[in-house]
Amino acid sequence: MIARVFVLIVVSITSALANTNNNEVSESLKISGNNHRNHFVRGLGPHVRQTWGEPWPEPQRRTLYGENFMVVRMALFRFKVTNFTCDMIDLALKRYYDILLGAGAESQKLKMRLVVNQAERVTTGYRGHLDVLEVNLLSSCEYLPHDNMDESYKLKIDTPTRPNRGVLVANSNWGILRGLETFSQLVHHSRNHSAFRVKSTFVQDFPRFSFRSILLDTSRHFLSKEILLKNLDLMAMNKMNAFHWHLVDDQSFPFESKLYPELSGKGAYNPYTHVYSRQDVAEIIEYARLRGIRVIPEFDTPGHTQSWGPAVPDLLTKCYQNSTIAGRQPVPDGTFGPIDPTQEKNYRFLKTFLGEVVDTFPDKYLHLGGDEVDFSCWKSNPDIGAFMRNENMTRYESLEEYYMQKLVEIVASFPEKKVSIVWQEVIDNGVEIEKDSVLVNVWKGWHYQEELGNVTRMGYRALLYSCWYLDMISWNNDWPGYYACDPQNFTGSAGQKELVVGGGAALWTEFVDETNALSRLWPRASAPAERLWSSADVKDVEKAAPRLEEHRCRLLRRGYSVQPVNGPGFCEQV
Repeated sequence: MIARVFVLIVVSITSALANTNNNEVSESLKISGNNHRNHFVRGLGPHVRQTWGEPWPEPQRRTLYGENFMVVRMALFRFKVTNFTCDMIDLALKRYYDILLGAGAESQKLKMRLVVNQAERVTTGYRGHLDVLEVNLLSSCEYLPHDNMDESYKLKIDTPTRPNRGVLVANSNWGILRGLETFSQLVHHSRNHSAFRVKSTFVQDFPRFSFRSILLDTSRHFLSKEILLKNLDLMAMNKMNAFHWHLVDDQSFPFESKLYPELSGKGAYNPYTHVYSRQDVAEIIEYARLRGIRVIPEFDTPGHTQSWGPAVPDLLTKCYQNSTIAGRQPVPDGTFGPIDPTQEKNYRFLKTFLGEVVDTFPDKYLHLGGDEVDFSCWKSNPDIGAFMRNENMTRYESLEEYYMQKLVEIVASFPEKKVSIVWQEVIDNGVEIEKDSVLVNVWKGWHYQEELGNVTRMGYRALLYSCWYLDMISWNNDWPGYYACDPQNFTGSAGQKELVVGGGAALWTEFVDETNALSRLWPRASAPAERLWSSADVKDVEKAAPRLEEHRCRLLRRGYSVQPVNGPGFCEQV
Protein backbone atom coordinates (compact mmCIF):
# COMPACT_ATOMS: atom_id res chain seq x y z
CA MET A 1 0.00 0.00 0.00
CA ILE A 2 1.47 3.33 -0.97
CA ALA A 3 0.47 6.33 1.03
CA ARG A 4 2.85 8.51 -0.95
CA VAL A 5 0.80 8.71 -4.12
CA PHE A 6 -1.77 10.87 -2.46
CA VAL A 7 0.09 12.90 0.12
CA LEU A 8 -1.70 16.11 -0.76
CA ILE A 9 -5.01 14.32 -1.12
CA VAL A 10 -4.88 12.81 2.37
CA VAL A 11 -3.80 16.08 3.92
CA SER A 12 -6.79 17.72 2.30
CA ILE A 13 -9.00 14.85 3.41
CA THR A 14 -7.82 15.26 6.99
CA SER A 15 -8.74 18.90 6.74
CA ALA A 16 -12.06 17.98 5.22
CA LEU A 17 -12.74 15.53 8.04
CA ALA A 18 -11.94 18.22 10.54
CA ASN A 19 -14.45 20.43 8.74
CA THR A 20 -17.08 17.73 8.38
CA ASN A 21 -18.78 19.01 11.48
CA ASN A 22 -17.48 22.50 10.91
CA ASN A 23 -19.20 24.10 13.84
CA GLU A 24 -18.74 21.14 16.16
CA VAL A 25 -15.04 20.48 15.54
CA SER A 26 -13.46 23.82 14.69
CA GLU A 27 -15.45 25.78 17.27
CA SER A 28 -14.53 23.30 19.98
CA LEU A 29 -10.86 23.93 19.33
CA LYS A 30 -11.03 27.69 19.65
CA ILE A 31 -9.04 28.91 22.61
CA SER A 32 -11.42 31.00 24.58
CA GLY A 33 -10.67 32.90 27.74
CA ASN A 34 -14.23 32.26 28.84
CA ASN A 35 -13.80 28.49 28.76
CA HIS A 36 -11.76 27.98 31.93
CA ARG A 37 -14.35 25.56 33.25
CA ASN A 38 -13.94 23.54 30.04
CA HIS A 39 -10.15 23.39 30.46
CA PHE A 40 -9.40 25.69 27.50
CA VAL A 41 -7.36 28.80 28.33
CA ARG A 42 -5.50 31.49 26.39
CA GLY A 43 -2.36 33.37 27.29
CA LEU A 44 -0.60 32.32 30.47
CA GLY A 45 -0.78 28.58 31.12
CA PRO A 46 -1.42 25.51 28.96
CA HIS A 47 -3.89 25.64 26.06
CA VAL A 48 -5.66 22.58 27.41
CA ARG A 49 -5.73 21.67 31.08
CA GLN A 50 -5.55 17.95 31.64
CA THR A 51 -8.04 15.95 33.63
CA TRP A 52 -7.09 13.83 36.65
CA GLY A 53 -7.85 10.12 36.74
CA GLU A 54 -9.96 10.03 33.57
CA PRO A 55 -9.64 6.94 31.31
CA TRP A 56 -8.88 6.68 27.60
CA PRO A 57 -10.70 5.38 25.68
CA GLU A 58 -13.91 6.49 27.37
CA PRO A 59 -15.80 3.47 28.79
CA GLN A 60 -19.25 2.63 27.49
CA ARG A 61 -20.81 3.37 30.85
CA ARG A 62 -19.26 5.09 33.85
CA THR A 63 -20.97 6.23 37.04
CA LEU A 64 -19.25 8.46 39.59
CA TYR A 65 -20.51 8.67 43.15
CA GLY A 66 -20.24 12.33 43.94
CA GLU A 67 -16.79 13.45 44.99
CA ASN A 68 -16.07 10.21 46.81
CA PHE A 69 -12.65 8.65 46.47
CA MET A 70 -10.37 6.09 48.09
CA VAL A 71 -6.66 6.31 48.78
CA VAL A 72 -4.40 3.67 47.22
CA ARG A 73 -1.38 3.00 49.43
CA MET A 74 1.14 1.68 46.97
CA ALA A 75 3.31 0.11 49.65
CA LEU A 76 0.34 -2.03 50.74
CA PHE A 77 -1.69 -2.41 47.54
CA ARG A 78 -2.15 -5.84 45.95
CA PHE A 79 -4.33 -7.71 43.49
CA LYS A 80 -6.33 -10.66 44.79
CA VAL A 81 -7.44 -13.35 42.35
CA THR A 82 -10.77 -14.80 43.50
CA ASN A 83 -11.56 -17.27 40.73
CA PHE A 84 -9.90 -18.55 37.54
CA THR A 85 -6.42 -17.50 36.54
CA CYS A 86 -3.62 -18.46 34.11
CA ASP A 87 -0.13 -17.37 33.11
CA MET A 88 -1.52 -14.47 31.08
CA ILE A 89 -3.43 -13.10 34.08
CA ASP A 90 -0.56 -13.64 36.51
CA LEU A 91 1.85 -11.81 34.22
CA ALA A 92 -0.66 -9.01 33.64
CA LEU A 93 -1.12 -8.50 37.38
CA LYS A 94 2.62 -8.19 37.83
CA ARG A 95 2.85 -5.81 34.88
CA TYR A 96 0.09 -3.54 36.15
CA TYR A 97 1.42 -3.65 39.69
CA ASP A 98 4.71 -2.36 38.32
CA ILE A 99 2.87 0.33 36.36
CA LEU A 100 1.00 1.46 39.45
CA LEU A 101 4.01 1.26 41.72
CA GLY A 102 6.22 3.06 39.28
CA ALA A 103 3.81 5.85 38.39
CA GLY A 104 6.72 8.04 37.45
CA ALA A 105 9.56 9.04 39.69
CA GLU A 106 6.96 10.35 42.10
CA SER A 107 6.15 6.91 43.48
CA GLN A 108 9.27 6.98 45.60
CA LYS A 109 8.40 10.42 46.93
CA LEU A 110 4.90 9.30 47.80
CA LYS A 111 6.11 6.19 49.61
CA MET A 112 8.01 8.51 51.90
CA ARG A 113 4.95 10.65 52.48
CA LEU A 114 2.39 8.11 53.68
CA VAL A 115 1.85 10.41 56.62
CA VAL A 116 -0.18 12.54 54.25
CA ASN A 117 -2.99 10.05 54.64
CA GLN A 118 -3.90 12.11 57.69
CA ALA A 119 -4.58 15.04 55.37
CA GLU A 120 -6.55 12.86 52.97
CA ARG A 121 -8.81 11.68 55.79
CA VAL A 122 -10.13 15.17 56.37
CA THR A 123 -10.69 15.83 52.67
CA THR A 124 -14.29 15.91 51.50
CA GLY A 125 -15.28 12.61 49.92
CA TYR A 126 -12.57 10.46 51.53
CA ARG A 127 -13.85 6.88 51.83
CA GLY A 128 -10.88 4.97 53.19
CA HIS A 129 -8.03 2.90 51.78
CA LEU A 130 -8.20 0.65 48.74
CA ASP A 131 -5.47 -1.85 49.49
CA VAL A 132 -6.90 -4.70 47.41
CA LEU A 133 -8.46 -5.02 43.96
CA GLU A 134 -10.31 -8.32 43.66
CA VAL A 135 -9.88 -9.86 40.20
CA ASN A 136 -12.72 -12.23 39.35
CA LEU A 137 -12.36 -14.11 36.06
CA LEU A 138 -15.54 -16.10 35.55
CA SER A 139 -14.22 -18.76 33.16
CA SER A 140 -10.98 -20.47 32.22
CA CYS A 141 -8.55 -18.56 30.02
CA GLU A 142 -8.50 -18.65 26.25
CA TYR A 143 -5.04 -18.99 24.79
CA LEU A 144 -5.09 -16.91 21.61
CA PRO A 145 -6.87 -13.61 20.98
CA HIS A 146 -9.39 -13.90 18.16
CA ASP A 147 -11.95 -11.96 16.17
CA ASN A 148 -14.89 -12.75 18.47
CA MET A 149 -13.14 -12.50 21.83
CA ASP A 150 -15.14 -11.07 24.71
CA GLU A 151 -13.37 -7.93 25.95
CA SER A 152 -16.14 -6.76 28.26
CA TYR A 153 -15.64 -6.18 31.97
CA LYS A 154 -17.12 -4.50 35.03
CA LEU A 155 -15.10 -2.49 37.48
CA LYS A 156 -16.52 -1.46 40.85
CA ILE A 157 -14.70 0.90 43.18
CA ASP A 158 -16.57 1.74 46.42
CA THR A 159 -19.99 1.31 44.81
CA PRO A 160 -23.23 1.07 46.79
CA THR A 161 -23.17 -2.73 46.33
CA ARG A 162 -19.44 -3.00 47.09
CA PRO A 163 -18.70 -0.22 49.59
CA ASN A 164 -15.03 0.33 50.44
CA ARG A 165 -14.02 -2.45 48.04
CA GLY A 166 -12.59 -2.75 44.54
CA VAL A 167 -13.76 -5.54 42.23
CA LEU A 168 -12.92 -6.30 38.61
CA VAL A 169 -15.15 -8.92 36.96
CA ALA A 170 -14.96 -10.31 33.42
CA ASN A 171 -16.19 -13.32 31.51
CA SER A 172 -12.84 -13.78 29.78
CA ASN A 173 -9.16 -13.12 30.30
CA TRP A 174 -9.39 -10.49 27.54
CA GLY A 175 -11.87 -8.54 29.61
CA ILE A 176 -9.59 -8.76 32.63
CA LEU A 177 -6.74 -7.26 30.58
CA ARG A 178 -8.89 -4.33 29.43
CA GLY A 179 -10.25 -3.77 32.92
CA LEU A 180 -6.77 -3.71 34.46
CA GLU A 181 -5.77 -1.02 31.99
CA THR A 182 -8.80 1.07 32.95
CA PHE A 183 -8.08 0.64 36.66
CA SER A 184 -4.46 1.70 36.16
CA GLN A 185 -5.69 4.87 34.47
CA LEU A 186 -8.25 5.69 37.17
CA VAL A 187 -5.54 5.71 39.84
CA HIS A 188 -3.94 9.14 40.02
CA HIS A 189 -2.21 11.25 42.61
CA SER A 190 -4.02 14.08 44.32
CA ARG A 191 -3.41 17.63 43.13
CA ASN A 192 -1.20 18.38 46.13
CA HIS A 193 0.79 15.22 45.38
CA SER A 194 -0.03 13.88 48.82
CA ALA A 195 -1.35 10.43 47.85
CA PHE A 196 -2.70 8.22 45.11
CA ARG A 197 -6.45 8.34 44.70
CA VAL A 198 -9.12 6.48 42.80
CA LYS A 199 -12.64 7.85 42.45
CA SER A 200 -15.60 5.86 43.71
CA THR A 201 -16.98 4.64 40.43
CA PHE A 202 -18.77 1.91 38.49
CA VAL A 203 -17.56 1.04 34.99
CA GLN A 204 -19.35 -1.27 32.59
CA ASP A 205 -17.36 -1.50 29.41
CA PHE A 206 -16.98 -3.29 26.08
CA PRO A 207 -15.71 -2.34 22.62
CA ARG A 208 -17.93 -0.90 19.92
CA PHE A 209 -15.89 -2.64 17.18
CA SER A 210 -14.15 -6.01 17.44
CA PHE A 211 -11.24 -5.10 15.12
CA ARG A 212 -9.04 -2.16 16.24
CA SER A 213 -5.67 -2.15 14.58
CA ILE A 214 -2.37 -0.40 14.11
CA LEU A 215 -0.57 -0.94 10.80
CA LEU A 216 3.21 -0.61 10.84
CA ASP A 217 5.27 -0.80 7.66
CA THR A 218 8.65 -2.41 8.33
CA SER A 219 9.83 -2.54 4.72
CA ARG A 220 10.53 1.06 3.78
CA HIS A 221 12.37 1.60 7.05
CA PHE A 222 13.26 -1.35 9.24
CA LEU A 223 11.90 -1.03 12.79
CA SER A 224 13.68 -3.02 15.47
CA LYS A 225 11.99 -5.66 17.55
CA GLU A 226 12.30 -3.35 20.56
CA ILE A 227 10.27 -0.63 18.81
CA LEU A 228 7.60 -3.14 17.81
CA LEU A 229 7.33 -4.41 21.40
CA LYS A 230 6.99 -0.87 22.74
CA ASN A 231 4.27 -0.22 20.22
CA LEU A 232 2.42 -3.31 21.44
CA ASP A 233 2.57 -1.88 24.97
CA LEU A 234 1.11 1.38 23.71
CA MET A 235 -1.59 -0.46 21.79
CA ALA A 236 -2.63 -2.27 24.98
CA MET A 237 -2.72 1.06 26.83
CA ASN A 238 -5.19 2.29 24.18
CA LYS A 239 -7.17 -0.98 23.99
CA MET A 240 -6.16 -1.69 20.39
CA ASN A 241 -6.25 -5.42 19.66
CA ALA A 242 -4.71 -6.12 16.22
CA PHE A 243 -1.18 -5.48 14.99
CA HIS A 244 -1.37 -5.30 11.19
CA TRP A 245 2.23 -6.04 10.28
CA HIS A 246 3.06 -4.86 6.76
CA LEU A 247 6.22 -6.89 6.77
CA VAL A 248 7.59 -6.62 3.24
CA ASP A 249 7.25 -4.41 0.18
CA ASP A 250 9.17 -3.35 -2.92
CA GLN A 251 11.99 -1.82 -0.91
CA SER A 252 13.01 -4.72 1.33
CA PHE A 253 12.10 -8.21 2.51
CA PRO A 254 13.01 -8.39 6.23
CA PHE A 255 11.11 -11.61 7.04
CA GLU A 256 13.30 -14.69 7.52
CA SER A 257 11.83 -17.68 5.72
CA LYS A 258 13.00 -21.14 6.73
CA LEU A 259 12.02 -22.60 3.36
CA TYR A 260 13.27 -19.71 1.23
CA PRO A 261 16.10 -18.06 3.18
CA GLU A 262 17.27 -16.16 0.09
CA LEU A 263 14.13 -14.02 0.19
CA SER A 264 15.63 -12.05 3.06
CA GLY A 265 19.18 -12.97 2.10
CA LYS A 266 18.80 -11.13 -1.20
CA GLY A 267 15.82 -8.89 -0.45
CA ALA A 268 16.57 -7.31 2.94
CA TYR A 269 18.45 -4.03 3.28
CA ASN A 270 21.03 -5.97 5.28
CA PRO A 271 20.52 -9.72 5.75
CA TYR A 272 22.40 -9.67 9.06
CA THR A 273 21.03 -6.60 10.81
CA HIS A 274 17.72 -5.75 9.11
CA VAL A 275 15.84 -9.04 9.30
CA TYR A 276 13.28 -10.44 11.72
CA SER A 277 14.47 -13.90 12.66
CA ARG A 278 12.01 -16.67 13.33
CA GLN A 279 12.77 -16.22 17.03
CA ASP A 280 12.05 -12.48 16.76
CA VAL A 281 8.70 -13.15 15.12
CA ALA A 282 7.77 -15.74 17.75
CA GLU A 283 8.67 -13.33 20.54
CA ILE A 284 6.59 -10.54 19.00
CA ILE A 285 3.58 -12.84 18.61
CA GLU A 286 3.88 -14.03 22.22
CA TYR A 287 4.36 -10.52 23.57
CA ALA A 288 1.23 -9.45 21.71
CA ARG A 289 -0.76 -12.51 22.89
CA LEU A 290 -0.08 -11.71 26.51
CA ARG A 291 -1.60 -8.27 25.91
CA GLY A 292 -4.66 -9.54 24.05
CA ILE A 293 -3.34 -8.39 20.68
CA ARG A 294 -3.49 -10.38 17.46
CA VAL A 295 -0.62 -10.25 14.97
CA ILE A 296 -1.87 -10.19 11.37
CA PRO A 297 0.89 -10.36 8.75
CA GLU A 298 0.58 -8.78 5.33
CA PHE A 299 2.42 -10.13 2.30
CA ASP A 300 1.20 -7.79 -0.41
CA THR A 301 1.00 -9.27 -3.92
CA PRO A 302 0.98 -9.27 -6.93
CA GLY A 303 2.34 -5.72 -6.84
CA HIS A 304 4.76 -4.34 -4.25
CA THR A 305 6.98 -7.40 -4.77
CA GLN A 306 10.25 -6.07 -6.21
CA SER A 307 12.16 -7.34 -3.14
CA TRP A 308 10.91 -10.88 -3.82
CA GLY A 309 12.36 -11.07 -7.32
CA PRO A 310 16.08 -11.62 -6.69
CA ALA A 311 15.41 -14.83 -4.75
CA VAL A 312 12.75 -16.44 -6.95
CA PRO A 313 13.59 -16.78 -10.66
CA ASP A 314 10.78 -15.84 -13.07
CA LEU A 315 8.45 -14.82 -10.24
CA LEU A 316 8.15 -11.25 -11.49
CA THR A 317 6.90 -10.23 -14.92
CA LYS A 318 9.57 -9.14 -17.39
CA CYS A 319 8.82 -5.70 -18.81
CA TYR A 320 9.34 -5.10 -22.52
CA GLN A 321 10.00 -2.09 -24.73
CA ASN A 322 9.06 -1.76 -28.37
CA SER A 323 11.94 -2.04 -30.79
CA THR A 324 12.89 1.09 -32.71
CA ILE A 325 13.52 -1.08 -35.78
CA ALA A 326 10.47 -1.82 -37.91
CA GLY A 327 9.40 -5.43 -37.82
CA ARG A 328 11.39 -6.30 -34.71
CA GLN A 329 9.61 -7.88 -31.76
CA PRO A 330 9.55 -6.10 -28.36
CA VAL A 331 12.60 -6.82 -26.22
CA PRO A 332 12.97 -7.02 -22.40
CA ASP A 333 14.07 -3.68 -20.97
CA GLY A 334 15.73 -5.16 -17.87
CA THR A 335 13.00 -4.13 -15.44
CA PHE A 336 10.31 -6.18 -13.73
CA GLY A 337 6.70 -5.65 -12.80
CA PRO A 338 4.19 -7.48 -10.58
CA ILE A 339 4.20 -11.23 -10.06
CA ASP A 340 3.63 -13.05 -13.34
CA PRO A 341 0.10 -14.49 -12.94
CA THR A 342 0.39 -16.77 -15.98
CA GLN A 343 3.00 -19.15 -14.55
CA GLU A 344 1.69 -22.14 -12.60
CA LYS A 345 5.05 -22.56 -10.88
CA ASN A 346 4.52 -19.18 -9.23
CA TYR A 347 1.36 -20.47 -7.57
CA ARG A 348 3.22 -23.54 -6.36
CA PHE A 349 5.83 -21.26 -4.80
CA LEU A 350 3.16 -19.06 -3.22
CA LYS A 351 1.34 -22.05 -1.76
CA THR A 352 4.52 -23.34 -0.15
CA PHE A 353 5.65 -19.94 1.11
CA LEU A 354 2.24 -18.88 2.42
CA GLY A 355 1.93 -22.29 4.06
CA GLU A 356 5.03 -21.41 6.04
CA VAL A 357 3.54 -18.01 6.89
CA VAL A 358 0.34 -19.68 8.11
CA ASP A 359 2.39 -22.05 10.28
CA THR A 360 4.29 -19.07 11.74
CA PHE A 361 1.39 -16.72 12.46
CA PRO A 362 -1.48 -18.37 14.36
CA ASP A 363 -4.11 -15.70 13.75
CA LYS A 364 -7.16 -16.49 11.66
CA TYR A 365 -6.50 -13.63 9.25
CA LEU A 366 -3.82 -13.30 6.57
CA HIS A 367 -3.55 -10.04 4.63
CA LEU A 368 -2.88 -10.66 0.93
CA GLY A 369 -2.65 -7.04 -0.22
CA GLY A 370 -3.80 -6.68 -3.83
CA ASP A 371 -3.52 -2.89 -4.07
CA GLU A 372 -1.99 -0.58 -6.65
CA VAL A 373 -1.19 -3.18 -9.30
CA ASP A 374 0.51 -1.39 -12.19
CA PHE A 375 -0.72 -2.99 -15.41
CA SER A 376 1.85 -1.32 -17.68
CA CYS A 377 4.40 -4.16 -17.41
CA TRP A 378 1.75 -6.80 -18.03
CA LYS A 379 0.63 -4.80 -21.07
CA SER A 380 4.17 -4.73 -22.45
CA ASN A 381 4.83 -8.46 -22.10
CA PRO A 382 3.93 -10.51 -25.22
CA ASP A 383 3.61 -13.76 -23.25
CA ILE A 384 1.07 -12.13 -20.95
CA GLY A 385 -0.84 -10.93 -23.98
CA ALA A 386 -0.86 -14.40 -25.50
CA PHE A 387 -2.12 -15.92 -22.25
CA MET A 388 -4.94 -13.41 -22.05
CA ARG A 389 -6.04 -14.08 -25.61
CA ASN A 390 -6.02 -17.80 -24.93
CA GLU A 391 -8.18 -17.24 -21.81
CA ASN A 392 -10.50 -14.79 -23.64
CA MET A 393 -9.50 -11.96 -21.32
CA THR A 394 -9.82 -8.43 -22.66
CA ARG A 395 -9.21 -6.45 -19.46
CA TYR A 396 -6.12 -6.49 -17.25
CA GLU A 397 -8.43 -6.28 -14.28
CA SER A 398 -9.58 -9.77 -15.34
CA LEU A 399 -5.98 -10.95 -15.14
CA GLU A 400 -5.70 -9.50 -11.65
CA GLU A 401 -8.97 -11.21 -10.76
CA TYR A 402 -7.55 -14.50 -12.07
CA TYR A 403 -4.49 -14.11 -9.83
CA MET A 404 -6.32 -13.01 -6.67
CA GLN A 405 -8.94 -15.71 -7.04
CA LYS A 406 -6.25 -18.40 -7.17
CA LEU A 407 -4.43 -16.82 -4.23
CA VAL A 408 -7.53 -16.70 -2.05
CA GLU A 409 -8.27 -20.32 -2.96
CA ILE A 410 -4.75 -21.28 -1.89
CA VAL A 411 -5.24 -19.63 1.49
CA ALA A 412 -8.68 -21.19 1.92
CA SER A 413 -7.22 -24.63 1.18
CA PHE A 414 -4.97 -24.62 4.23
CA PRO A 415 -6.19 -26.81 7.12
CA GLU A 416 -6.11 -23.77 9.40
CA LYS A 417 -9.08 -22.28 7.47
CA LYS A 418 -7.59 -18.82 7.16
CA VAL A 419 -9.62 -15.76 6.18
CA SER A 420 -8.02 -13.40 3.67
CA ILE A 421 -7.89 -9.63 4.02
CA VAL A 422 -7.50 -7.66 0.78
CA TRP A 423 -7.19 -3.99 -0.06
CA GLN A 424 -10.28 -2.46 -1.66
CA GLU A 425 -8.95 -2.49 -5.27
CA VAL A 426 -9.43 -6.25 -5.38
CA ILE A 427 -13.20 -5.82 -5.03
CA ASP A 428 -13.26 -2.56 -7.01
CA ASN A 429 -11.73 -4.40 -9.98
CA GLY A 430 -14.46 -7.02 -9.96
CA VAL A 431 -12.84 -9.95 -8.20
CA GLU A 432 -15.61 -12.16 -6.82
CA ILE A 433 -14.62 -13.93 -3.61
CA GLU A 434 -16.60 -16.07 -1.19
CA LYS A 435 -18.03 -13.60 1.31
CA ASP A 436 -17.05 -15.63 4.36
CA SER A 437 -13.45 -16.01 3.25
CA VAL A 438 -12.47 -12.36 2.87
CA LEU A 439 -12.41 -9.03 4.70
CA VAL A 440 -12.14 -5.85 2.58
CA ASN A 441 -9.70 -3.18 3.75
CA VAL A 442 -10.95 0.28 2.65
CA TRP A 443 -8.05 2.73 2.47
CA LYS A 444 -8.49 5.26 -0.31
CA GLY A 445 -9.23 8.64 1.19
CA TRP A 446 -11.53 10.02 -1.42
CA HIS A 447 -15.16 8.85 -1.36
CA TYR A 448 -14.45 6.26 1.35
CA GLN A 449 -18.06 6.50 2.55
CA GLU A 450 -19.28 5.59 -0.91
CA GLU A 451 -16.77 2.73 -0.99
CA LEU A 452 -18.00 1.37 2.36
CA GLY A 453 -21.54 1.52 1.02
CA ASN A 454 -20.62 -0.38 -2.13
CA VAL A 455 -18.52 -3.03 -0.39
CA THR A 456 -21.13 -3.78 2.28
CA ARG A 457 -23.96 -3.69 -0.26
CA MET A 458 -22.22 -6.62 -1.96
CA GLY A 459 -22.23 -8.45 1.38
CA TYR A 460 -18.55 -8.14 2.25
CA ARG A 461 -17.29 -7.36 5.73
CA ALA A 462 -15.11 -4.25 5.80
CA LEU A 463 -12.39 -2.43 7.71
CA LEU A 464 -11.85 1.33 7.47
CA TYR A 465 -8.36 2.85 7.37
CA SER A 466 -9.03 5.83 5.09
CA CYS A 467 -9.35 8.46 7.83
CA TRP A 468 -6.36 7.38 9.83
CA TYR A 469 -3.16 7.53 7.79
CA LEU A 470 -0.91 8.87 10.52
CA ASP A 471 2.22 9.24 8.41
CA MET A 472 0.44 12.31 7.02
CA ILE A 473 1.20 15.23 9.29
CA SER A 474 0.12 18.86 9.36
CA TRP A 475 1.37 22.01 11.03
CA ASN A 476 -1.37 22.02 13.66
CA ASN A 477 -2.94 19.44 15.94
CA ASP A 478 -4.60 17.01 13.56
CA TRP A 479 -6.20 14.58 15.98
CA PRO A 480 -9.63 16.31 15.87
CA GLY A 481 -9.87 15.36 12.20
CA TYR A 482 -9.15 11.73 13.07
CA TYR A 483 -11.62 11.95 15.94
CA ALA A 484 -14.37 13.16 13.60
CA CYS A 485 -14.24 9.96 11.55
CA ASP A 486 -16.82 7.24 12.22
CA PRO A 487 -16.61 3.90 10.37
CA GLN A 488 -20.38 3.65 10.23
CA ASN A 489 -20.94 7.15 8.86
CA PHE A 490 -22.06 6.18 5.38
CA THR A 491 -25.34 5.70 3.57
CA GLY A 492 -26.53 2.15 4.04
CA SER A 493 -28.85 -0.13 5.95
CA ALA A 494 -28.34 -1.19 9.53
CA GLY A 495 -27.31 -4.58 8.21
CA GLN A 496 -24.65 -2.99 6.01
CA LYS A 497 -23.23 -1.03 8.90
CA GLU A 498 -22.97 -4.19 10.97
CA LEU A 499 -20.64 -5.54 8.27
CA VAL A 500 -18.07 -2.86 9.18
CA VAL A 501 -16.20 -4.76 11.88
CA GLY A 502 -13.72 -2.02 12.72
CA GLY A 503 -10.73 -0.21 11.35
CA GLY A 504 -7.25 0.93 12.10
CA ALA A 505 -4.56 3.57 11.99
CA ALA A 506 -1.72 3.17 9.48
CA LEU A 507 1.86 4.36 9.71
CA TRP A 508 3.76 4.03 6.45
CA THR A 509 7.47 4.58 6.86
CA GLU A 510 8.87 6.49 3.91
CA PHE A 511 9.79 9.25 6.36
CA VAL A 512 9.51 7.29 9.59
CA ASP A 513 12.12 5.14 11.30
CA GLU A 514 13.16 4.23 14.84
CA THR A 515 13.78 7.86 15.74
CA ASN A 516 10.18 8.97 15.29
CA ALA A 517 7.88 5.95 14.82
CA LEU A 518 6.36 5.92 18.30
CA SER A 519 6.15 9.69 18.66
CA ARG A 520 4.54 10.01 15.22
CA LEU A 521 1.95 7.38 16.14
CA TRP A 522 1.11 8.29 19.71
CA PRO A 523 -1.03 9.76 21.04
CA ARG A 524 -2.44 10.67 17.61
CA ALA A 525 -3.50 7.02 17.23
CA SER A 526 -5.38 7.38 20.50
CA ALA A 527 -8.07 9.31 18.59
CA PRO A 528 -9.08 6.38 16.35
CA ALA A 529 -8.58 4.06 19.33
CA GLU A 530 -11.39 5.86 21.18
CA ARG A 531 -13.67 6.04 18.14
CA LEU A 532 -13.27 2.31 17.65
CA TRP A 533 -13.79 1.39 21.31
CA SER A 534 -16.20 3.92 22.79
CA SER A 535 -19.86 4.57 22.10
CA ALA A 536 -20.72 6.34 18.85
CA ASP A 537 -22.00 9.20 21.03
CA VAL A 538 -18.49 9.87 22.35
CA LYS A 539 -17.36 12.37 19.72
CA ASP A 540 -17.11 15.77 21.41
CA VAL A 541 -13.62 17.14 20.75
CA GLU A 542 -13.82 19.74 23.51
CA LYS A 543 -14.64 17.09 26.09
CA ALA A 544 -12.04 14.69 24.72
CA ALA A 545 -9.12 17.14 24.59
CA PRO A 546 -8.47 17.37 28.37
CA ARG A 547 -8.66 13.58 28.70
CA LEU A 548 -6.28 13.15 25.77
CA GLU A 549 -3.93 15.67 27.36
CA GLU A 550 -3.90 13.57 30.53
CA HIS A 551 -3.48 10.39 28.52
CA ARG A 552 -0.46 11.80 26.72
CA CYS A 553 1.08 12.69 30.08
CA ARG A 554 0.23 9.21 31.36
CA LEU A 555 2.12 7.61 28.48
CA LEU A 556 5.08 9.90 29.12
CA ARG A 557 5.02 8.94 32.77
CA ARG A 558 5.14 5.28 31.78
CA GLY A 559 8.32 5.91 29.84
CA TYR A 560 7.19 6.41 26.22
CA SER A 561 8.30 9.39 24.14
CA VAL A 562 4.99 10.55 22.68
CA GLN A 563 4.36 13.92 21.11
CA PRO A 564 2.23 16.83 22.37
CA VAL A 565 -1.27 16.98 20.91
CA ASN A 566 -2.96 20.18 22.10
CA GLY A 567 -0.36 22.91 21.69
CA PRO A 568 1.52 24.66 24.52
CA GLY A 569 1.30 23.03 27.91
CA PHE A 570 2.98 20.79 30.45
CA CYS A 571 2.26 17.59 32.34
CA GLU A 572 1.13 18.16 35.90
CA GLN A 573 1.67 14.53 36.87
CA VAL A 574 5.13 13.87 35.41
